[in-house]
Amino acid sequence: MADNIEELQKSIKKYLIIGGILILASAATVGLSYYEMPTHSLNILAGMILATIKAALVALIFMHLNHERALIYKILAFTVAFAIALFALFIFSHEDPLQFKGFYAPVEQQQ
Repeated sequence: MADNIEELQKSIKKYLIIGGILILASAATVGLSYYEMPTHSLNILAGMILATIKAALVALIFMHLNHERALIYKILAFTVAFAIALFALFIFSHEDPLQFKGFYAPVEQQQ
């Protein structure tokens, strides 16, 4: 923690600046919800990028993860890689649906 009043004031100033950035990013997220991009996927991508930036700021500054040991960063990197892998699996499963003879046919036509 801060040893003297100057360090404490710097720390408070940093928290207020980060809080202001988070408020602006939240306002940008709300504004983005009213703006229609060429595809819905771009809207989702922009929203996820803003959410990732906000989550990183909260984790690094307010949860003090920017002063942790290297093990924490390895665990966080594994978590991010795992989340990306799950997103990729979802996208792959959505792009390649199951297809075989009669899959989309009504039950009466299959008999």
